[in-house]
Amino acid sequence: MMKSTAIIGLALLFMVWLWLAWMLLAYEGVTLKNLLLLAMTAVIIFVPLLKKYGIGAKNSKK
Repeated sequence: MMKSTAIIGLALLFMVWLWLAWMLLAYEGVTLKNLLLLAMTAVIIFVPLLKKYGIGAKNSKK
């Protein structure tokens, strides 16, 4: 189970990423380059965090 501070931190990070993604698409337009950029940044940011805190996390307490 994730700690509440980790959940809040991930939620804030996700909201900031969504805001920046919206800004990019609103001002630069929806192009393949921008969509690929958003996909790559999402993978770089969220996959390691979800592996550490999320679905793939192993419970270290035994």
